[in-house]
Amino acid sequence: MKITLDTSEKVKIDSSPDKSEMTNQSDFRLTTHTSFKLSASFNLSEFVISQVAERHGYKNQPNEKQIENLRLLCVNVLQPLRDLVNSPIIINSGFRSFDVNVAVGGRSNSQHLEGKAADLIVPSMGLVDVFNLIHVQFPFDQLIFEFGKWIHVSYNSELNRKDLMISKMVYGKTVYEKVVGDQLPVISEERRM
Repeated sequence: MKITLDTSEKVKIDSSPDKSEMTNQSDFRLTTHTSFKLSASFNLSEFVISQVAERHGYKNQPNEKQIENLRLLCVNVLQPLRDLVNSPIIINSGFRSFDVNVAVGGRSNSQHLEGKAADLIVPSMGLVDVFNLIHVQFPFDQLIFEFGKWIHVSYNSELNRKDLMISKMVYGKTVYEKVVGDQLPVISEERRM
């Protein structure tokens, strides 16, 4: 199976048999294509690698639609962010299969399951600055300042809600609070640290 981009930038998967990539006639694997470019700076491998999947033997392989969603996330949010900050972006979590999502305690409606979300950090920038930059500069569905440790961003094409949230642990449970206004209200707290 070969994955290519056509001139309209849609993902195409050529499922013609290639014996070197199959264990049987119905076993097509994307694992040999993890170097597939989603955008100029992002490869599919960055979005499917999972220590949890490896540890438990789970497959974490997106289908064609999920790959297209990852590509749209990269093209519309992550690559423009990478170009603007001129610095690498580290993807902590991207696509999650159902089993991986359950194992990490993800929500049953997580956009990671659809390939529409990524958790990230930009090592050269503070999290609050990254959050505010994405909020002001780019289209997104949800933007979450998660536990003060990473940024969750999702992209949902024409259905972007522009939801801004902060997540934190309260008595062992994750709580999401809506951000009201134009900026993340913890700016002064992070800069004092």
